[in-house]
Amino acid sequence: MTIEQIKTDLRNVLDDYFAQVTNPGKIFVVGCSTSEISGSWKGTNSRLDVGQAVYETIQQYLEPRGMAIAIQGCEHLNRALLVERTVAEAHNFEIVDVVPAIHAGGGTQVAAYQQMHDPVEVEHIVAQGGLDIGGTEIGMHVKFVQIPVPLKHRDVGAARVVALTSRPKKIGGARAKYEFTTANLEE
Repeated sequence: MTIEQIKTDLRNVLDDYFAQVTNPGKIFVVGCSTSEISGSWKGTNSRLDVGQAVYETIQQYLEPRGMAIAIQGCEHLNRALLVERTVAEAHNFEIVDVVPAIHAGGGTQVAAYQQMHDPVEVEHIVAQGGLDIGGTEIGMHVKFVQIPVPLKHRDVGAARVVALTSRPKKIGGARAKYEFTTANLEE
């Protein structure tokens, strides 16, 4: 798997995502296992070069859309997210005192840390959507109600990709009931 193939795979995924998601929000969560992209189990083969390819490719999609990136760290950082300080301050996110390392944060967080202007780690955000590359479980950072985005291109390297967006809760409406009767039992 070459870096160019990883970038091509990721561009295909991002094309699918942004073709389907009309309101992607202002923050895009990225969970990424560079080990999984490389064909290894999470945390066993973290790669900075793969992280750089992922970060740079996603940034090329987000910047023209006025969107910020939030890179989810690995379990060793309790899934903290790396964002620009301006993003953390604008959204009143709680900044925590830690910096990523290749085996505590992961290759993509380290790559982002090197390229961001003033990166900080935050404990929790609520974004409208994002990508989970390699089973990193970004759902905890995407607002309720989460909606999977069906992708035609579902792999980056050897890693499976799950895309999420969200929508407001649907309450009420034509099928909603406000008291329980026998009609509630009918199909």
